[in-house]
Amino acid sequence: MQVLFTTIDLSLLDRMLLLGIALFVLLTSVAYTVYAERRIAALIQHRLGPNRVGPFGLLQPLADVLKLLMKEDIVPEKASRFFHLLGPMISIFAALTTIAVIPFAYNLAIADVHVGVLYVLAITSLGVYGLTISGWASNSKYSLLGGLRSAAQMISYEISMGLAIVSVIVLSDSLSMIQIVENQSSNPLYWNCFRNVLGFITFTVAAFAETNRAPFDLPEAEQELVGGYHTEYSSMKFALFFLAEYANMIVASAVIATLFLGGYQVPFLDHTSGLNPIVVSALQVGSFLAKTLFMMFVFIWVRWTLPRFKYNQLMNLGWKILFPLALINLMLISIGVLIADVVF
Repeated sequence: MQVLFTTIDLSLLDRMLLLGIALFVLLTSVAYTVYAERRIAALIQHRLGPNRVGPFGLLQPLADVLKLLMKEDIVPEKASRFFHLLGPMISIFAALTTIAVIPFAYNLAIADVHVGVLYVLAITSLGVYGLTISGWASNSKYSLLGGLRSAAQMISYEISMGLAIVSVIVLSDSLSMIQIVENQSSNPLYWNCFRNVLGFITFTVAAFAETNRAPFDLPEAEQELVGGYHTEYSSMKFALFFLAEYANMIVASAVIATLFLGGYQVPFLDHTSGLNPIVVSALQVGSFLAKTLFMMFVFIWVRWTLPRFKYNQLMNLGWKILFPLALINLMLISIGVLIADVVF
């Protein structure tokens, strides 16, 4: 594993410190993503949103955290205590560790494992275990149904997501996240959202399903399952699920930006240009953050625009539309790459 914080050889202590800063920024971003969602939802619904705690309501996330900390931690009498605690821990672990292989700028990533795409797929697949274990361990029929729904939803949409990623791998001829970004170049027309439109659409829709965001939030489905897999959770255990959902949304947005929107690439500005390397890195980090924030806005926008699917609609979309679409897209991309190799 090659660590690529900067071109300077950092000590283990420096790397741990930088990792701690990255986690602090991610967790803070999670808290203020909740604030942003409430504000955007209020605008869509012609309301004010949180505006009481602090100027413009900016301290509302802090108030929410304090409220959750002060709540009583209740464990059902017949629940499996160990697995009841393990479920939310798995969810937050899977949500926070995926960010490790995402490059923020050229030669600026927590780790480049050269098979970063496989790492992302492996870690994101672990998240469903947290939901399924929590649903089973609570010894509640509502929680169990939510956990089963989550497992079925993951199986249905992860195949399409994997095929969309394979199409990106075929185009870039690499499993490294940095190489995938470099392959897209600084010309926006070469970004995979234009070269691989079907893959972009398939991956984005599957990402909504994988993060259990509306209109794919059937594992929670308050109308029929009370709260689904987290019905029997309270206090900080519930907060961990809450944090995991929004951390997954941020990471999914960052992965979409990396694989399909050029990642850290600044339009028409290459890292080999004559500008100061620090300036170029700062511009690249800014470009990556802007693309990630745009995708986060799309996640929020869709949630407050579309109604929740029925379960049969969820399965039909996954197996009868997205899966064939992902297969056709992979076939077309592979044929195009073969023709290009033969011609050029």
